[in-house]
Amino acid sequence: MLIENRVAVITGGASGIGRASSVRFLNEGAKVVVADVNPASGDAFLKLAEELGFADRVRFVTTDVTDEADVERMIGTATDVFGTLDIMFNNAGIPGALGPLEEVAAEDWDRTFDVLVKGPFLGLKHAVRQFKAQGSGGVILNTSSAAGLVGGAGPRPYSVAKAAVAHLTTVAAVDLAAHRIRVNAIAPGAILTEIGGQDPVEAAARLSKGQPWPDHGMPTDIAAAAVFLASDEARFITGQTILVDGGATSDSGMEVRLQRGGAWAKVTGMHHGTTGKKSELRRLERKD
Repeated sequence: MLIENRVAVITGGASGIGRASSVRFLNEGAKVVVADVNPASGDAFLKLAEELGFADRVRFVTTDVTDEADVERMIGTATDVFGTLDIMFNNAGIPGALGPLEEVAAEDWDRTFDVLVKGPFLGLKHAVRQFKAQGSGGVILNTSSAAGLVGGAGPRPYSVAKAAVAHLTTVAAVDLAAHRIRVNAIAPGAILTEIGGQDPVEAAARLSKGQPWPDHGMPTDIAAAAVFLASDEARFITGQTILVDGGATSDSGMEVRLQRGGAWAKVTGMHHGTTGKKSELRRLERKD
């Protein structure tokens, strides 16, 4: 087990990526405080944990990640119940403000940044205080997004906020390395969760078109990355934003816009450009 007996706090831990991560962490032997703003989701997760035989290693605490007192209580739950803190996974998020930037209400922008940026900051702040008091290092994980690393890949305020999370990760990693506190982020691409829409079949079909990989991602894909980054297998990795996006950010979409499609795959040979040397090209026969 990669993180056996480690104590982790996971925000947004009762649904979507957070729920998958909470289950995976428990499967890997961790003790988990599941923090979520939705108490109904929390109750459902506790029932699931009991069915899976993890009831003694999990606690739920209703948490608004934008409320500092809630965040302090969340960290306190981990230390009071399990005696220590080893991993802080700042995962909670919302799609936030939608629409063109010139149409976004200032209060919606602020709420988006409160949840997506202030939330990870507060989780990091109070986890670091606990890590330093323990003197044994620690791991901080943040959920960024592929949308935070490219333009045109998500709601605009969300994209900007997730870019801030990636940079928060870099800045904190430099500051905290001397204390053996590792800070990394995971940037998911098209992941099928409840946020994707009321029709999961339609959402799955739509999300499968979002990257070169032929199908969409699952919350368990992010959970797998989180477990690795939280474990000693990643002991020399810090300050990184790890893309888990099926190659989405590797594909600029330029060929589609230039209407070249798969043109480069239809010929073979050597193109010498303007060197004066004759190019030697031949068209490939279709194999389909």
